[in-house]
Amino acid sequence: MLLDSGLPKPGGSAELKGAGDYVTATDRRSEAAILEVLAQEAPGVAVLAEERGGARSQTMWAVDPLDGTTNFTRGFPTVGISVALLESGRPSVGVVLAPFLKLEFTMALGRGAFLNGDRLPPHRVVDPSSAVVATGFPFRKKELLPRYLSVMEQALHRFEDLRRAGAAALDLAWTASGTFDGFFELGLNTWDVAAGAGLVLEVGGRVTDWSGGDTWIETGNVLAASPAVHEVLLELAAQPPDR
Repeated sequence: MLLDSGLPKPGGSAELKGAGDYVTATDRRSEAAILEVLAQEAPGVAVLAEERGGARSQTMWAVDPLDGTTNFTRGFPTVGISVALLESGRPSVGVVLAPFLKLEFTMALGRGAFLNGDRLPPHRVVDPSSAVVATGFPFRKKELLPRYLSVMEQALHRFEDLRRAGAAALDLAWTASGTFDGFFELGLNTWDVAAGAGLVLEVGGRVTDWSGGDTWIETGNVLAASPAVHEVLLELAAQPPDR
């Protein structure tokens, strides 16, 4: 467990990288620590990291050192750290930490997914009408709003309720654990989704792009859910925006 030592307090000042896109000293320290470990334990493997960047490769680590930076700067503890090994574009190993909530999600391809060391069960069967589904707003890419808002409006009718916590890696991890029954968002980055999507896939969920294809790791247009809920999400995403 990597959850108990030396945690910074949520809050503090942030540097603006772009509209609604912040970086803090904690982001940079977290990324430096992760990269140091990867360099020691997996030398020669390419790394794509949020702050440092990097080139894409068939085999690479995807690193999000602080998912939910806006939450962090405002003292809202839904903050994650996400690291995944991608092989041929798919997650083979992944970890999502929620340090302030003391949660550690891990997965390895074909070996199961775990929460704080306990194996997560297969996705439960859920009637979509009783599903609680997580989402995230495309606030950095306003051109995606018409498509997104149309799906969100329909989702409010088809599902029991929606949740928006502001950290995609944790939304996906909670989808894997059954806290949520699905997740949809547009325009995310590879480091946002890689580990969490691996968790969903490892418990028998489905992860696709908004057309039902496999470009989600590149486009960040993600539908992740238990099979029945995923089917409804695909149906909603296929309908043209009404705005």
